[in-house]
Amino acid sequence: MICGVAMQIDIVTIFPDFFRGPLDYGIIRRAQEAGLVTIVVHDLRAFAHDRHRTVDDRPFGGGEGMVLKPEPIFECIEAMGIVPRDERAAAKQSVVLLSAQGKKFDQSLARELVGLERLVLICGRYEGVDERVGRFLADRELSVGDYVLSGGELGAAVIVDCVTRLIPGAVGNEASTQQESFTSSELGTVEGANSTCASGGLLDYPHYTRPADFRGMEVPEVLASGNHEEIRRWRRSSALEKTLRNRPDLLEDIALSAEDEEFMARSRGKQT
Repeated sequence: MICGVAMQIDIVTIFPDFFRGPLDYGIIRRAQEAGLVTIVVHDLRAFAHDRHRTVDDRPFGGGEGMVLKPEPIFECIEAMGIVPRDERAAAKQSVVLLSAQGKKFDQSLARELVGLERLVLICGRYEGVDERVGRFLADRELSVGDYVLSGGELGAAVIVDCVTRLIPGAVGNEASTQQESFTSSELGTVEGANSTCASGGLLDYPHYTRPADFRGMEVPEVLASGNHEEIRRWRRSSALEKTLRNRPDLLEDIALSAEDEEFMARSRGKQT
C-alpha cells in the first residue's frame, strides 16, 4: 500500500445491516476514523432489477437450495469501477469470493492482502454462487475454515479485522503485530520490537499480568527475574510446547534451532 493512500475495502452482501456492529468497534473503527482504511458496504439487491429484487435462483440440473445469480454481482463490481481482472495486480486491486470451497485464509494471506489499495469481498449465500462469478470475475476464492457457514458475512468480517489491524498505524504498537501467533520470522522485526517476544511462526507464548499470585496460581518466577535471556528461553520453550500440544501441523514449516530440537525431544519423551 502506497504511503498516504488509504486502503479501501468493499463488501458485497444481501445483508448490509449485518456489518453495522463489526465495523463500529475497536481497531476497525479507529482505523476508519484515522483515514487509514475506507470500508464501503454494498447491498447486492440494489443491482437486481425486478420488483422483488431477486438475487438467487434454482440451479440448473436440479438440487436443493438456491444459488446467487451472476447478473447482480457482475453489475455491482462493474459499478465500483474495478479494473478488468488482468489489470488488477498492477492496480493493486483484488476481488475475493467468500466460499467454503476457497483456499483457507491465514496470516500470510492477510499480509498479502494488506498490500492492496482496494479489496472487494463478495459474500456468498444459500447453496453457493453461480460458478461464473468465481471463474470469470473474482481473482480468488477464500474460506475462513473447514466448516460451512450460512453465508460469507462472518468470513468477510474476519478478513476485514485481520487485514485492517496489519495496516501501518492501525495498531498503537506496530511491533505487536509481528509478535503474535502464526507470524513468520521471515518478516523481520519492527523497530522497538522486544527480542524476547518473537513468534517465528509458532503459537504465541503464555501471557501473565498482575497480580503475581492469584488464588494460589502464581506467575512463573522467570518472568519477574529481569533476565532477558532466560525470559526469551522460557517464552520460546512455552510457545513450542503450546504449538506441539494444540497445532503440531505448524511445526512442519518452521525452522527449528538446535535448542528448539533439544526441547522438542524432551517434550516428546514426556508424552510417551
